[in-house]
Amino acid sequence: MLFAFYYCFFVEKLLNKKLKTYLNKISTIQTGLFAKPTGIGNVVYLQSKHFDEEGQLSSTLYADLMAHNISDKHLLKDGDVLFAAKGTKNFAAVFENHNEPSVASTSFFVLRPTDKKVLPQYLAWFLNSHTVQTLLKGQAIGTSIPSISKQVLENLEIAVPGIETQKAILQITKLRKQEKSLKQKIDFLREKQIQQQIINAIK
Repeated sequence: MLFAFYYCFFVEKLLNKKLKTYLNKISTIQTGLFAKPTGIGNVVYLQSKHFDEEGQLSSTLYADLMAHNISDKHLLKDGDVLFAAKGTKNFAAVFENHNEPSVASTSFFVLRPTDKKVLPQYLAWFLNSHTVQTLLKGQAIGTSIPSISKQVLENLEIAVPGIETQKAILQITKLRKQEKSLKQKIDFLREKQIQQQIINAIK
């Protein structure tokens, strides 16, 4: 609990600092590609269903588009940040070069950092932060399928601290996730132990 308190305090302090610029000042923003997967090919067509709520790949990827039908500008590069702008599951994820050659579907905006002082992982963290998610969802349009517009993203203010601070934030976030995971495991084992004790008492 103490770790979580300091984590929230640190993030809030960061977002209140006067280190802000607009997203379109530090990255290009383009829409994903509209295509119909064929089930065969040599390029992966990334869709939001491939990711979990935190932007982690949650399913096996298969190449399902032919490369000769795709413009080079749509091929993802290492460090591109995908932002799921359609639907209720909005998240950001970093594309890494160890993945298969891929393009993003129209569910995503592709953010390509143009400022070397901004880490792609930090950009994804910022977009996934609770404060920013609440802000973006509040500006979504549409009822059946809410959508966050390109203009909203372009005009989003982003706090950009120094590289070392960005790395520190990412490390703290990683430790926070590990803490949550360990707590879940402890709770599960404790519940299992209690249930076993009840069963033994009944016997």
